[in-house]
Amino acid sequence: MPYRRTTRFVVAPDGTRVAWHTHLGELLEESSDEALRPRATVLLSNGIGSSENFWRHVVASLEQDHRVVHWNYRGHGGSEESRGGDYDFSVHVGDLERVTEEVMALGDGRPPHQVAYSMGVRVLLELYRRRPDLVPAMTLIAGSPGAAGSGDAGLAARALLGTAREALRLATPAVPLATPVVRAFLGSRLAYPLARAVGALRPRAPRDDIDEFLRALRTMSPQAYWHTLRGFAEGHAWDVLPQVKVPTQIIAARHDTLVPLREMVRMRDALPHAHWILVEDAGHAGLLEAGAEIADAVRGFLVDHGLRPAQVPPSSS
Repeated sequence: MPYRRTTRFVVAPDGTRVAWHTHLGELLEESSDEALRPRATVLLSNGIGSSENFWRHVVASLEQDHRVVHWNYRGHGGSEESRGGDYDFSVHVGDLERVTEEVMALGDGRPPHQVAYSMGVRVLLELYRRRPDLVPAMTLIAGSPGAAGSGDAGLAARALLGTAREALRLATPAVPLATPVVRAFLGSRLAYPLARAVGALRPRAPRDDIDEFLRALRTMSPQAYWHTLRGFAEGHAWDVLPQVKVPTQIIAARHDTLVPLREMVRMRDALPHAHWILVEDAGHAGLLEAGAEIADAVRGFLVDHGLRPAQVPPSSS
């Protein structure tokens, strides 16, 4: 689904160009920077491998009276693959830090409301650890501070996570060989019904949106995906939660098979001041399956915390 947006890049210390996109709504591109500058900014951080259409409901709800920006991890969307081959988690956090600073510099100078989905939740929490001044408020959607079992003192959880990390390490040499097979499957008629059959998608998951996601996943860098996944499996940000003092919203999906509800509840319990929303008929693709409901929740949170401008100048169209 095409967006009306402008694309800019920040350049990381290793030279990698990281893309960030500003949504225009009905504004004319040539006058959009001036019109958007005074608006409150919302910055969206993706999940690993997710395509930009996951945000379409949130963007449609907010772009008329906010400055809405989203960015791409290395090897995702409009961003280059990592020139140094580094996909360590701290690299993604550094990229978000640079994007946030650039977004502020070209806007009203204030840090944006940060909204994160899936793996983006941990990226955002790590940014809060490093630069809390860049995170005045946050919405955390279908993501936790680390891989399932991370930060858990139990021996069983630690052993299971350790096994998963070792399996990812051992499988790494096979990624180039497996890539053609995986891409063929993602482009086949089997991908959508199988995802439905195993519960990864709910019945109301829009087929067109999922097809767009699969196309994006099929064409992205397999090395970027794999090494980012390995980076996510290492470490965690559970220890950041007691430090969080800013307004926080948590949105969980009852039928999420990738980020189990127990992990979201565990995060909620560690953030007792957070606004908690449980979406009943949705899974990990809840941004698409329950997009309007989640978009309304995000907008309501912004309004409740005074993060929406009282009056927006009329668009130049």
